Amino acid sequence: MVTVKRAGKGRSGKIGEAVKEWTKSLLIAFVLAFILKATVVQSYEIPTGSMEPTIMPGDRVLGSRLVYFFREPIPGEIITFTPPDCIPRKKTNILGQTIPFVKRVIAVGGDIIEVRNGQVYRNSVSLNEPYIMRPTCYDLPPTRVPEGKLFVLGDNRCNSLDSHIWGFLSRDNIKAKAVFRYWPPSRIGIVK
Repeated sequence: MVTVKRAGKGRSGKIGEAVKEWTKSLLIAFVLAFILKATVVQSYEIPTGSMEPTIMPGDRVLGSRLVYFFREPIPGEIITFTPPDCIPRKKTNILGQTIPFVKRVIAVGGDIIEVRNGQVYRNSVSLNEPYIMRPTCYDLPPTRVPEGKLFVLGDNRCNSLDSHIWGFLSRDNIKAKAVFRYWPPSRIGIVK
């Protein structure tokens, strides 16, 4: 009787199996990251000083893309959005994609907004805004925000391309609610 000895997995077989497992794990991680980015969370790098001192140029924040599927924006929240079409020279990234703006929601549809003597009023009530860099340097007459629109301002009021220049923002332009700063390490924390 002849006994045939089965060859065990050699070293190359083990390496091949390990490579296959790593490839499969990386592919799953890539697909999950793509799904999360498309539906749940997005990272944004802040290119300008329009939101100083709350968010500084070069800060990186995470935005929740999911929150506004369930509810409307609330005054005081910081949002990212596609700039309105009326802005002629939008900045783009290396892929040619429009860089989103980041601003604070000041008023929503139905609210009356007014700016006078350096102070912002919503529905005739002066807003307490400890987050702004300095008082507003322009005036706006009382104006009702149309339904489905928002009035947004940067925290660096005198150096921000926002609703006081181009008007109301369509609700459809919103991309995410800015929720967490993850860079630089010295400023990690919740964005408010």
